[in-house]
Amino acid sequence: MPGADRTILITGARAPVALHLARLLHGAGARVVLADTPARPIAAASKACARYHRLPPPRFAPQEYAEAVEALIRAEGIELTIPTCEEVFYLALAWRGRTMPARLFAPDIDLLAEVHNKHSFIRLAERLGAAVPETTLLSARGDVEAVRGSSRGLVFKPAWSRFASQVLLKPQPEALDAIAPSPAMPWVAQRFIEGEEISAYAVARDGKLKALALYRSRYRAGKGAGIFFERVEDDAARALVERIVAGTAWTGQISFDLMREASGRVLPLECNPRAVSGLHFFRDPARFADAVLADGAEVRPDVVMPQTVRLAMWIYGLPAALRSGELGEFRKAMLEGEELLDWPGDSGPVKAQWRAFAEIAGVALRQRISLQAASTRDIEWNGPD
Repeated sequence: MPGADRTILITGARAPVALHLARLLHGAGARVVLADTPARPIAAASKACARYHRLPPPRFAPQEYAEAVEALIRAEGIELTIPTCEEVFYLALAWRGRTMPARLFAPDIDLLAEVHNKHSFIRLAERLGAAVPETTLLSARGDVEAVRGSSRGLVFKPAWSRFASQVLLKPQPEALDAIAPSPAMPWVAQRFIEGEEISAYAVARDGKLKALALYRSRYRAGKGAGIFFERVEDDAARALVERIVAGTAWTGQISFDLMREASGRVLPLECNPRAVSGLHFFRDPARFADAVLADGAEVRPDVVMPQTVRLAMWIYGLPAALRSGELGEFRKAMLEGEELLDWPGDSGPVKAQWRAFAEIAGVALRQRISLQAASTRDIEWNGPD
């Protein structure tokens, strides 16, 4: 098998995608070491995890984080490090600043920052020949005033953000008084596009697509992260992803929020240079590892049924269904969706999710922030400044 006799480090062990990736690579014969900041992340409870290392929080202690990662790599004999969440930015900085004895499965920090920024990503896609929505950079109050009159046709969001946090969707002009953009913390104003939202998860090596899953999120945690995923097929979306990964010679995981217009044209909205839930549509360890770690052909998704985390559906999906009066649809979704944490012979993470949730809830209470904000507080990366 392509992963046999290799020791691979997967970071971001709090995330279901890290757990899923560990299971795939372990199933292909790799020894998988996991690392993250929390004490009890779900992936640490998996049989796929050979060892779990707790690290300093990269957002608040980046130097200590880099030193701990280097020590971990040397101690465990790591050959390849695969990030899954926003710690990818801190790892890229660590790889730039020191000689690491393992490869990082991600681009350099400059390209990561370019695609993560919601304005520079649109400009990049435009240079690569893609059709893009009109997107304006807001770096001062004057920039906000210039678009105030057309606010009802725009979407406003911080250039550095995730999970649709702070998004203003077609706001009234007076709602813009709450925006205070600056050169260090800019915002963007993007044309609101009518259509069907498509999420894309991809893996590429040297600009060649090695895995791609397209899907939609029927239920979300608030306005942002999806918690119930259905596969879709769209040739225009695939072509757009191929154009961007080829034009950037991308190596690593990359994800996109896209919008399909009624005409069939697909436009990019933003990019996340990390893993997202489309990974859960791959369940064949040998084929996935052969494509991603070796020189195998592109691997196609082999999961057909919708994927979900039932605990998140109870926490977020049920209240949304009660508010909208769509309880019947919620029941149907719960029957249709497969629990994405389930894996034959590996029940530990399903039980561990309660401990992991309690740890996040504790952070939320102490910091007086939302559960979603608490889940990424220590790894968020909001630009080079």
